[in-house]
Formats: sequence, C-alpha cells, structure tokens
Amino acid sequence: MNITPDTTSDEVLRFWFGDSHDEARQLAFGMPRWFNGGDALDAEITERFEFAVRAAHRGELDHWAETPQGRLALIVLIDQFSRNIYRGKPGAFVADDRGQKLALDGLRVGHDRQLTRPQRMFFYLPLEHAENLSLQYMSVALFAGLIDEAPASVRGKYASFHDYAERHRRVIQKFGRFPHRNAALNRENTPEEAAYLTRPGAGF
Repeated sequence: MNITPDTTSDEVLRFWFGDSHDEARQLAFGMPRWFNGGDALDAEITERFEFAVRAAHRGELDHWAETPQGRLALIVLIDQFSRNIYRGKPGAFVADDRGQKLALDGLRVGHDRQLTRPQRMFFYLPLEHAENLSLQYMSVALFAGLIDEAPASVRGKYASFHDYAERHRRVIQKFGRFPHRNAALNRENTPEEAAYLTRPGAGF
C-alpha cells in the first residue's frame, strides 16, 4: 500500500485524465483505463492511491473541494478509486454518500462548469452510482447536457455515456437498488433480483 501522505489533487487528475486539457486527447488517454482497466490497473491504483482514498473516506481531504479541480480529484478518489481498490467488497461503496454530496454541492456552486467535458462526466458519476431515483434522473439529465454541448467529432462517446446513465436509472426505478452490489454488501436478493442477475450484462 502507498504509505505516502502527500498525494496531491493534481497527481490524481493527471493519473486519471492525462496531462492534456484537450477533449479528444483526454478521451483517448482515459477510455482504456476508465472502462477496460482490469486487475493491473486496480493494483496500480491501490499501490499509488490507497492512502489518499482512506484519507478521503475519513474527511481528511475535504479542503480539496474548495476548488473545482480539487473537488473533482476528491470525487475521483471516493467514487472511482474506491471501486478499483475495494472491488467486490463493501469498501467500494462505503463513501458513496460523501461522493454524492461533493457532486451536489459542486453543482450548486458551478464547479462542474469550470472543468472539461470528460472531467465533468466523472464529476457527475456519483449521481449515476446513487441508489436514489431522484439523483438518477439528475444524472441522466446532466449526461444529456454533455451530448448537447459536445462537438460532432466526439458526440457519439457522450451518447454512449448517457445510455449507460439511463441503464442505471432503469435498474433503480425497477429495484430501488443495484442488485449486483448485494453480494458485496451482504444483502439478500429478492426473487426478481436473482432472476435479473442471471441475465447477460446484468450489473455494471
């Protein structure tokens, strides 16, 4: 585990989005690790950032949220890196409420509008991960806004992100929670959830 306590918000953002602020370059850099990372990426994130993730869970990095970039880095630690480090375990979801509050508070002060579109996608993801239907509808609307704003050259990517958000919303509308989390959280499946989980592609 990384035992260095001096991880910076900039280090988190450069690891997750690369060094460029160009939209196409951020997408090209990020897509493989965001969606096809696998065990090697989980191990790298654990090695480099577990200390910071634990600090974020304890509220020790809340001062990062004073700036848009710092708030985003804190959201990435809580909402993304937690899922990499504690995959299949309760720790993956233990700070989700904190991530949702960071996103909602940031929306109220317009922090998201000062970020690139790929960064905004991750700013909004705590809402997509919420087991709360109102937040799910908010997530879908925010992802739809990214499609509307994006240039034609990358609009298809944001359309796929919006489709993914809509799929999350439908699951919460039907079950009120994400059944694929039940095993990690020691929750018993209902018969309907058990049937759903047998379907190819169930879960996220």
